[in-house]
Amino acid sequence: MSEGIKPLLAAEGWHVIHLFYSIDQTQWSILSRQEQREAKTNLTELVQEIRSYQDTQLLSYSIVTPKADLGFMLMTPDLQDANAFEKRLTLSLGPDILQPVYSYFSQTESQEYQGAETECDSEAKQQNLYPVLPEWPAICFFPMSMHRSDNHYWYALDYETRHKLISEDKSVTENNSDRIIQIITGSTGLDEHEWGVTLLAHDTTDIKSYATSMRFTELSAKYREFGDFYIGLNLPLNDLFKRICI
Repeated sequence: MSEGIKPLLAAEGWHVIHLFYSIDQTQWSILSRQEQREAKTNLTELVQEIRSYQDTQLLSYSIVTPKADLGFMLMTPDLQDANAFEKRLTLSLGPDILQPVYSYFSQTESQEYQGAETECDSEAKQQNLYPVLPEWPAICFFPMSMHRSDNHYWYALDYETRHKLISEDKSVTENNSDRIIQIITGSTGLDEHEWGVTLLAHDTTDIKSYATSMRFTELSAKYREFGDFYIGLNLPLNDLFKRICI
């Protein structure tokens, strides 16, 4: 960060940015072989630089389906750094080569995402605020909000009802904790939905099984709204370059 720029630190936890890009193959093909090598080296060195920052994590992955080609998940304490990293990643392969197709900004939270008033216990609070991103092969991201319709208005429910529904939901999460790591980050007032949901898994079959189980809970059936799902495969950068045809 430039000297004199004031850090923007969350009161607790980290800032989280999900970035999704398509590759403009026409722009890429215009570059010479030497320029292409230099561009890939630039992105590789930038990823290493970002990962070297204190309390900063960055995942890079190939997106399944043509929704996007390349995805990043960035977590870091300072929003100034997060913003600077995001701009540099977008330009890392050269002007107009990485085309943004979707992004999402959120923050890690200490409380249960559904809005329960009770605080998490100490260990769970730390895991929610400062999650560790393992290098598992599969990743899924989707945004989520709660219904505000007349028949299913989540925020009009009394505490006891919400607590009961949350408890049922948590039991599904706990039963799958060996196969799925779920990271729920808050985005009320920051992006188009209320939360961002990231699932890390060893296989997309586990993601599908988990999502199937969750949709049959009363909480999901009556009160949740979901945005688009993005599935990615976590790859070393050399393999990622080959996968996205650059």
